[in-house]
Amino acid sequence: MNKTAISLFKQKAMQLASTFEVCCCLDSNNYRDLYSQYDCLISFGIQEEIKVSAGKAFSNLKSFYDSSKDWMFGLLSYELKNETEQLITNHKDQLDFPDLYFFIPKYLIALQGDEIKVLKGDEEIIETINKVSIINFSAKTDIRIESRFDKKTYINTVEKLQEHIKRGDIYEVNFCQEFFANNAKINPLSVYQELNELSPTPFAGFFKIYDQYILSATPERFLCKRGNQLISQPIKGTAKRSTDLIEDEQIKTNLKSSTKEQAENVMIVDLVRNDLTKSAVKGSVKVDELFGIYTFPQVHQMISTISCELKPEVHFVDAIKNTFPMGSMTGAPKIKAMQLIDTYEKSKRGAFSGSFGCISPDGDFDFNVIIRSILYNSAKKYLSFQVGGAITYAARAEDEYEECLLKASAILKVLGQN
Repeated sequence: MNKTAISLFKQKAMQLASTFEVCCCLDSNNYRDLYSQYDCLISFGIQEEIKVSAGKAFSNLKSFYDSSKDWMFGLLSYELKNETEQLITNHKDQLDFPDLYFFIPKYLIALQGDEIKVLKGDEEIIETINKVSIINFSAKTDIRIESRFDKKTYINTVEKLQEHIKRGDIYEVNFCQEFFANNAKINPLSVYQELNELSPTPFAGFFKIYDQYILSATPERFLCKRGNQLISQPIKGTAKRSTDLIEDEQIKTNLKSSTKEQAENVMIVDLVRNDLTKSAVKGSVKVDELFGIYTFPQVHQMISTISCELKPEVHFVDAIKNTFPMGSMTGAPKIKAMQLIDTYEKSKRGAFSGSFGCISPDGDFDFNVIIRSILYNSAKKYLSFQVGGAITYAARAEDEYEECLLKASAILKVLGQN
């Protein structure tokens, strides 16, 4: 099949999948990287499912996998931090995503190059998908986006966090703010498809869990496993793109050589190395790429790649637990940063800055970082997205605020806000 036919098939498959109570699409948008197994996975229908609150969530996931050894797709909420560390969250949550949710799909379609593969379900599902009539709903919405922080309060809060840095409490913290809308009525699939078209990224995804939706254009991988190798690719360092090609190249060069951005990035690289050490064969943790610059439609990003060899006696679910939540969304030292996040942010993160992805029957997995994502509870008609950045001693509060708006720009445009 040619690219146009594959694209049409994917659109039809997602439309069919979205009619089921639970579905998950993971789309690499044909970004070629060393570790991707498929271009796109579309899973739908529930064969089995697990929904667990923080406490014994990871041990329940381990048992769920060990009893089936099947394909499974799922969500790891940021609130699992309350299980991995002795932490609590004081903020209200209007989205109500589960702390941990996984399902084994009845149907699983894989797209790879010009091939379509049925990994689960009857081959007849291909014929069913081909018969789907595409319905083009408008992604345009009539909603009013509000923010938990005005600019002045945001800047004052950043300065308070920098006082903690001066005192030596932390070196870096990922500080986020929520944008939200009440009484929001959207067509989630249409909004996701427009977002994915405007901002295609290598770890994008559409996840429907009954009345709750994650519409994600995330560029970041949290953690993946291929064979006995674990790979993490944290992002720290962002620069706005220019329409002028010469200027755009200069922006990339400046980002690559920025001592501020390098300092932010290397702090998280060290944190990830430390997290991976808990699961790694001794001496196997290595930095495969430091300060790599990758280009996306709205921004250039500084991404580093860290890998290790997984100890044979360590279950892969424990390897996930040992690195969760991801350092790029917390800070360093990790526990103190998470305590300050709960003190100074105004919203419960919930699914935001958690992760969703898939586990294969042989125990390989791939999980993203839930950023650049719209979260939506259709029953409550509550829509939310959060954006943030790394606060260090050298950070300028006003620049960090502008970076938040840059990171939110694609979502705001899709929602008709700019």
